Amino acid sequence: MIEKGAVLPMFYLPPVEYFAQLNKYNPDFVIEKYEHFPKQTYRNRANIYSPDGTLTLVVPVVKGSKVHTPVKDVKISYDFQWQRLHWMSLQGCYRRSAYFEYYEDEFALFYEKKETFLFDYNDQLLQLTLKLLKIKATVNYTESYEAEYSALADFRQTIHPKKESGFQQKPYFQVFEERHGFIKNLSIVDLLFNQGPQSINYL
Repeated sequence: MIEKGAVLPMFYLPPVEYFAQLNKYNPDFVIEKYEHFPKQTYRNRANIYSPDGTLTLVVPVVKGSKVHTPVKDVKISYDFQWQRLHWMSLQGCYRRSAYFEYYEDEFALFYEKKETFLFDYNDQLLQLTLKLLKIKATVNYTESYEAEYSALADFRQTIHPKKESGFQQKPYFQVFEERHGFIKNLSIVDLLFNQGPQSINYL
C-alpha cells in the first residue's frame, strides 16, 4: 500500500475533476476495490452535455441481496438496452464536437460488448481514457477496505454528483454552450471530444 498520495473510487466515465486529481497525484494513487457499492454516485453514472443541459447516463446494476455488495462484485444489468441508449446519447450530444470521430471507434466497442462486472467495465474504460489523454499511469488497487486513510487524500466520497464541488475549472469550448453556458465537471468524454489532444494540457 502506498504511504502518500491519493485513493480514488472507480467511476464510469469519470468527471474532469477525477482526472485532474489522478494526474496531480500520479503515480501515487490507488483505486478503491473493496468498498460497499454506494448508490447514486459516479460509480455507475456519468454526466454529459446535451442540447437540454446536463444529461445523466446510468449503467443499471443487478439488484443485489440485502447484504452490502463490495464494489468489485457488482454486476451490470442488461434487462434493457442501456448500451444502445448511452451510445446514441453520446453520438447525439458529441457528433458535432471537434474530436468525436477521432475517438468514436474505441468507445463504440464498450457499447457492444457485455462485461459481467461493473468494476471491470469501468476499469477497461479508465485504461482507455488514460491512453487517449496520454497520461502514463499504472493503475493499482486497494487490497482491503479501510474506512479512512490518515496519510492519503481520499476522494471516495468527495467527488460526488450530489455534492457541490470546490474544484476550480477554467471554461473550455462545449458544443451547446450558447444554450446553457459552460457546465463544469462533466464526464471526461466532454473534455476529450471537445479538446482532443489538448485535454492533457488542460488538466
